[in-house]
Amino acid sequence: MNTQFPSATQAKDQAKRLRTKLTEEGASIGHAKSLELVAHQHGFRDWNTMFAAIGNGPPKGWAIGDKVSGTYLSQPFTGHVVSISIMKPGWFRLEVHLDEAVDVVTSEGFSNFRSRIRGVIGPKGHSVERTSDGQAHLQINLC
Repeated sequence: MNTQFPSATQAKDQAKRLRTKLTEEGASIGHAKSLELVAHQHGFRDWNTMFAAIGNGPPKGWAIGDKVSGTYLSQPFTGHVVSISIMKPGWFRLEVHLDEAVDVVTSEGFSNFRSRIRGVIGPKGHSVERTSDGQAHLQINLC
């Protein structure tokens, strides 16, 4: 059995991609069947067993003290999680202390460095808020 399990959202995305691919190849299956197949791929008896094992908690690496990486206002960063709380299923408020401060201003006239950032992250690892160029304010890499 694979010990690096996906989050519930990642597993559901896998099931959706599997269902789409099989439909393209002429073997249409339903959503429930695709979830069952994903569970079998990860060594579980069925989807309910897999969901019970992986839960709907934060992805691996989103616990206090864990190292994370991503982008904040389009600036790459690495840091450690200092707090995490569940907002609603699949949505988490994270606070990250950065290994190196990032400049969050794009102007060459001045700088504003941040060493700690906070944000609400959704199931796909990014915030709802966007910059003017469409990038998520905060994007956490999902391992």
